[in-house]
Amino acid sequence: MFSRKWLSRCFEWLKDDGRLCLNVPLDINKGGQQSVGADITNIAKKIGFKYHSTVVWNEGNISRRTAWGSWLSASAPYVIAPVELIIILYKNQWKKNNRHESDITKEEFVGWTNGLWTFSGESKKRVGHPAPFPIELPKRCIKLFSYVDDVVLDPFMGSGTTLIAGVMNNRKSIGIEIDKEYCNLAKSRIIQEARILDKNLNEIPIRAR
Repeated sequence: MFSRKWLSRCFEWLKDDGRLCLNVPLDINKGGQQSVGADITNIAKKIGFKYHSTVVWNEGNISRRTAWGSWLSASAPYVIAPVELIIILYKNQWKKNNRHESDITKEEFVGWTNGLWTFSGESKKRVGHPAPFPIELPKRCIKLFSYVDDVVLDPFMGSGTTLIAGVMNNRKSIGIEIDKEYCNLAKSRIIQEARILDKNLNEIPIRAR
């Protein structure tokens, strides 16, 4: 299974006190009812990840509904929550070994430790990617769960949003992507949105793997 393979690699790469923030739908009804959040959490736990908590992201997108099942009838209605999850997992220990600099403010800490996050999604057209997410999502995960200068890895870099958030918040960011066009898109976005000089990026190989 693909999810088992990439989650296993992430588990290998993590330090003992490393964390994984996994953004997935709560459930889907395309191709039958699927409990995505619960299923992938179970896969991760079987690999060795330990479960910490789950954030519910309410992006206010009620247009995702594709069917109601039986219309105005108790025969077979579908109940689909228009939210996504951010599942918080860790490797061996939750408390970090070393105490370094945190850059999260009091207001951010109080607000973000509330497990219901409400902010808008991202525009596919604006970003140029079929499954974009807003920079607010990785920014919150990065500032809440990592120290300044920590390494942040996105195993599915896509349009580079996680790397942008990492650069803007003084983390070392690594992205893995197999599509050359998305690698180039990510590089362009990092230069423009994170205000990184092109000459600095040219010193770092950005290529599809």
